[in-house]
Amino acid sequence: MSIHPTSAIKAIIFDLDGVLTDTAEYHYRAWKRLADELGVPFDRARNEPLRGVPRRQSLELLLDGRAATEEQMQEWMARKNGYYVEFIQQMSPADILPGVLELLRELRQAGIQIGIGSASKNARTVLDRLHLGDYVDAVSDGYSVERHKPAPDLFLHCARQLGVDPPEAIVVEDAASGVQAALAGGFWTVGLGPEERVGAAHAVFPSLESVHLEDIERTINVAIRP
Repeated sequence: MSIHPTSAIKAIIFDLDGVLTDTAEYHYRAWKRLADELGVPFDRARNEPLRGVPRRQSLELLLDGRAATEEQMQEWMARKNGYYVEFIQQMSPADILPGVLELLRELRQAGIQIGIGSASKNARTVLDRLHLGDYVDAVSDGYSVERHKPAPDLFLHCARQLGVDPPEAIVVEDAASGVQAALAGGFWTVGLGPEERVGAAHAVFPSLESVHLEDIERTINVAIRP
């Protein structure tokens, strides 16, 4: 879907894992633990396609065509989630990635709404552990929609909660599937990470460290409401 310049950006919607905090590492460790138990080869390279996709699809990618009953699938998804929940209990505000708090504070001061669009069903738990709830106006998570990234439904759901149209919002993502979802929904998109992963976004930064509103505005060439 093509989009056209808008008079002002009214909201920024952030993915959670790998954008505001490095929960991506905890997901990797949980999948790796399950894969080792199942005797399935799995490493960081094989983990890349799992970024930003829901749990069932991640398990299907991990199994790579290996046969499994529905009962086994459900048990393995629950086991992986148990490992992940165990890992995130260790999280605290110290796990917020560099530059995130500074940018969130800028958004608050500028009157820009803040949304979370994460396929994780543990998004609210992570936000609570990070003490970020006061910065967030709307959360769309793994319980919010049936179709997940690369479908745009999650971000569209969040935009509706915020009361904005897609061209009035920027999505910040670190996964190729998330960038694809945002573009399909008609959002402006900031990709975090290497060009080969998020290069389809309107703007790309290595991370949010030292990234300010004016940097986003200048790079995407849109007006952000003062």
